[in-house]
Amino acid sequence: MLDRSTVEVRRSARRSRTVSAYREGDRTVVLIPARMSHAEEQRWVAQMLDKLAAQESRRVLGDDALAARARELSAAYLSGRAEPGQVRWVTNQNSRWGSCTPSERTIRLSHRLQGMPEYVVDYVLLHELAHLLVPDHGPRFWALLEAYPRTERARGYLEGVAAAARLPHIPGARGEQPDCG
Repeated sequence: MLDRSTVEVRRSARRSRTVSAYREGDRTVVLIPARMSHAEEQRWVAQMLDKLAAQESRRVLGDDALAARARELSAAYLSGRAEPGQVRWVTNQNSRWGSCTPSERTIRLSHRLQGMPEYVVDYVLLHELAHLLVPDHGPRFWALLEAYPRTERARGYLEGVAAAARLPHIPGARGEQPDCG
């Protein structure tokens, strides 16, 4: 995941329309036309960060790497208390982003998440990890997810994907989650 402080915007008078971005060490460089307004710059930086994250997540995590990522997220945001027995990608979830069976300690993520930005995959994985601790979507469940700083952005991204694909989803009210188990 990328912190905005690691973004360098470079303006160029020779660049007239195109915007591009690339990783340079531990930072991201975004190249924009010099004439671009500050608001346009902010919009393009966010868009390019998402694009780079999606490109990077296309290097799909295998099930072992997904399980390792689950352990990292549990340690970082749930004090290591969520300990799944199995974490894997599945191709039979077309109306959910993920699901969890707390009694078996299994987490399944839809293959449709592959290629989405890393913060979105992390959010769904963290959402399912939280179900190992709290099986419902009550206040205790949502309190667990408050620690993840990109929860609202990830939820908005998933809602947009669902709307674009005309997938069934529940409006993102505080106690409801679109397409997550």
